[in-house]
Amino acid sequence: MTKTRMPAKTGGEKVVTTNRKAYHDYFVEEELEAGVVLHGSEIKSIRQGRVTLRDAYARIENGELWLVGAHISPYEHSGVYFNHEPDRPRKLLIHHRELDYLRSKVEASGYTLVPVRMVLRKGRAKVDIALAKGKKLYDKRAALAERDAKRNIERELRERD
Repeated sequence: MTKTRMPAKTGGEKVVTTNRKAYHDYFVEEELEAGVVLHGSEIKSIRQGRVTLRDAYARIENGELWLVGAHISPYEHSGVYFNHEPDRPRKLLIHHRELDYLRSKVEASGYTLVPVRMVLRKGRAKVDIALAKGKKLYDKRAALAERDAKRNIERELRERD
């Protein structure tokens, strides 16, 4: 008796990881979706959720966009020869007009490119890159104070009910 496979989902999105530190350290202005050039075992590790974007950033080099500092753990079930280097730079795929726009913003306005999240969209790994400006220490303190105030207000409203 042969088993029949269920058809693959045609749509859907699975968030693999988010870079919460990016929202703490930067003012996120715009986000842009980019494809990632991967080796065979990397996609398997991504599907398992073994990705870290905490210290990662994007860089424009020789007319190409590169993801630097992202850690994708080696896939456990592949041999040593077939595995990948966890911290290698990975090429990001975007349109030329988007690259030109990002280059002009980064060079002129003091923005930086930060990966915000990695998702699987229709089975393909995508990285959402944010055009961001760095926060000063007093901005971070103000954001923490605002978040604590909102939390206290919510707590008070719940206790009143």
